[in-house]
Amino acid sequence: MFQIINVANRLPVTIGEQITLSTGGIVSAIEGIRKDYNMLWLGWPGELIEGHKNQQQIKQILLDKYHCTPVFLDKSEIDGFYYGFSNSTLWPLLHYRPYFIKYQTDWWQMYQQVNWKFAQAIVKIAQKNELIWIHDYHLMLLPQMLRQIKPNLKIGFFLHTPFPSYEIFRCHPQRKELLTGLLAADLVGFHTFGYLRHFRSASMRLLDIDSDTTVINTNNRKCTLGVFPIGADVQSFTNEMQTEPFRTKRAEFLKIYKDKTIVLNVERLDYSKGVMQRLEAIDKFLEKRENKDNIVFIFINIPSRERVPEYSNLRQEIESFVGRLNGKHSTVKNTPIHFIHQSVDFTELCAIYNIAKIAMVTPLIDGMNLVAKEYVACKPNFDGILILSEFAGAANELFQSLIVNPYDIQNMTQTLELALTIPPDDMKRRMKGMYERVVQFDAKYWAKSFINELSKIQITRPAAKKKINVLNALTKKIKKAKKIAFFLDYDGTLCPIQDEPDKAAPDKQLKTLLEQLGEKKNIDTYLISGRTESDLEKWFAKFKITLIAEHGFSYRKHQTGRWERFTRHIDTLWKKPVREIFQQHVATTQGSFIEEKKSSLTWHYRKADPEFGLYNARQLMQLFVEMLSNMPVEVHHGKKIVEVKSMHANKGNALMKFAGKKSKYDFVLCAGDDVTDENMFKVKDERLFKIKVGDGNVQTNAEYFIDSPKELITLLSTIIKKIP
Repeated sequence: MFQIINVANRLPVTIGEQITLSTGGIVSAIEGIRKDYNMLWLGWPGELIEGHKNQQQIKQILLDKYHCTPVFLDKSEIDGFYYGFSNSTLWPLLHYRPYFIKYQTDWWQMYQQVNWKFAQAIVKIAQKNELIWIHDYHLMLLPQMLRQIKPNLKIGFFLHTPFPSYEIFRCHPQRKELLTGLLAADLVGFHTFGYLRHFRSASMRLLDIDSDTTVINTNNRKCTLGVFPIGADVQSFTNEMQTEPFRTKRAEFLKIYKDKTIVLNVERLDYSKGVMQRLEAIDKFLEKRENKDNIVFIFINIPSRERVPEYSNLRQEIESFVGRLNGKHSTVKNTPIHFIHQSVDFTELCAIYNIAKIAMVTPLIDGMNLVAKEYVACKPNFDGILILSEFAGAANELFQSLIVNPYDIQNMTQTLELALTIPPDDMKRRMKGMYERVVQFDAKYWAKSFINELSKIQITRPAAKKKINVLNALTKKIKKAKKIAFFLDYDGTLCPIQDEPDKAAPDKQLKTLLEQLGEKKNIDTYLISGRTESDLEKWFAKFKITLIAEHGFSYRKHQTGRWERFTRHIDTLWKKPVREIFQQHVATTQGSFIEEKKSSLTWHYRKADPEFGLYNARQLMQLFVEMLSNMPVEVHHGKKIVEVKSMHANKGNALMKFAGKKSKYDFVLCAGDDVTDENMFKVKDERLFKIKVGDGNVQTNAEYFIDSPKELITLLSTIIKKIP
């Protein structure tokens, strides 16, 4: 039995004169598995509840009867967080409607405030081994806030909407903050692989982080991405269809709609649902139809977000269009379009699902669309046709439906005509396949799949123990040593990687550290970098340290101030063909460029599209394996670079020249962050203390791990204070 805190913007209750359990996709899915898990639901009760006494009374009722904990919001929070940022800014963005976006700075502040209020409410009750499952776009900052307060919580997040392409998502002013908030989760789930792919693409491009297909590496943590298509609450529909009220209501509807074909439309009133396009298709269909008495289109539009202007405007537009169409196509015997702008009770919904011959589910974009699955769940006799938009997440699963493009009015009209004439055997075959899938992969299956995947994720890094012990271990070694050498890489080790190499100048803290190291008589410091002689001299000439340029091509002792090569004669004939190939890739990969040094050529693609850059980098690596196999070079794929360098320029060789076993040093610390530093880490010598800066989960020969350059500088500053 797991302890799960299920967190959503809304609690699964409706508060009026009495408190009642709500209905809906998330509610049905979670309520259906409560008996299998020890679960607490946390969220906003959905109403403005003022007064401490009232809040305490409701809080107790919710906890005792519904196992819920409320997060109360005041009017300004409801307006700014819910109606403002969540539904007027994020909702249109996530549904590919950037022209509907409204944005106010105070909405963003309120969104942060409410997410923080949720975080505080969770940490008050969260225990060590609990799972935190967060739902939907209202709470995108919450994973990071929780991670800051309680780093060891196991956090899952599921997005119930689409996630748009990078080109759409990048329009948001807080795009980076929202992505960073989500990436603090251990597992982020989506309905389809397409949404996962868009999220991964946005993270790579906007945050400049590395990613595999389903894992994003950030801040030395792994955020796993997964596809979990939500299912319908099939059992509730099946049970309802066994009841007497259902049979009564079904018989009543059959009598009302006797001799009429019902085409059903059910959705929340929302601009993403494609209602206007569907009405246009119906208009074209009715224009061609001679007998308009035997067909009826039922539109059940459930009121939604009526305080948002776009929704009230949409309602007026739909009602006006419906009025015109009914005036145009009505006969004495029939009004073809029945528009219902209100919720219908569950029994009525089951009955109308069951008797409708056709369901039109044609959103312009939709995360999943459970209406499609609910309609199928109410067709155990396989006697219906589903017309489904290709832009609904459900289209990936219900592929036996008649798939349409809702922007293609003629296509929808023709598909509606096809649905009315489809042979009974074909109809049963299609519906049977969909019914079996909907029944098998229902809401309970979805919820359990996500929880099981989250519970399996290991959040403790394999290297965590060595990371924690690095200060103690280093202190013990240093205290015993008489003569010490520090071999320190620069970019990524003492200074964070920068988009522009020239921006990576040493800051005040690093300068102070280097000055202090230079004053220690028993410590010799070697700054060993891939940078050129001029770069290193420009920034570090004044310090009492030895500079080693181009990964071990040349060195400069501070005593002499003169650059010398480790090896006098180096073959560089390989440069010309490599340069030509790099130039071809610069021409085709926008944002990439070549850097040439005395001992190396490097192709940089940090400013290129990350996926295209990575693809070309892999192509280069494959080409160079064959092309340069007999040349005196080393080829490596580093952080957004492909580098070809002379094998004589080697950090391991440089370390051994100055700190070999016959040297005066009885302790040697070496620190680095990328593959070039592995040449130091591979040296077998018990005097070496090897520190990897960055992701400790990658394969390395280092023994100890530090998260960032800042942490390494803090560590070294602490250590040298203990050295006389």
